Amino acid sequence: QVQLVESGGGLVRAGGSLRLSCAASGRTASAYAMGWFRQAPGKEREFVAGITWSGSTTYYADSVKGRFTISRDNAKNTVTLQMNSLKPEDTAVYYCARSSQIAISRGVTEYTHWGQGTQVTVSS
Repeated sequence: QVQLVESGGGLVRAGGSLRLSCAASGRTASAYAMGWFRQAPGKEREFVAGITWSGSTTYYADSVKGRFTISRDNAKNTVTLQMNSLKPEDTAVYYCARSSQIAISRGVTEYTHWGQGTQVTVSS
């Protein structure tokens, strides 16, 4: 089993930055992609960013492209989401997830392991 634990959420003003981290433990040896998703109240969980095992390929939702950066450190079993120029519409619970695929997928059902989530609130 793989356990994922997110950290780094909080309250920030519009235009500010936050850095989310995801620490993986357990059976982490794999070549699977990792992703960040978010879910706002009353909305479906949506893809934010993904990264392949090597880190050579990343993919972002249009809504965060140019503002968010995903990275990973396989030696430390961590995945990071740097969020800059935050907007009130970025407010949500953010989840780290491990895919069942090597390639990045935007689909929630392609991810088999999830963290508990961390709250990000952006005030206007």
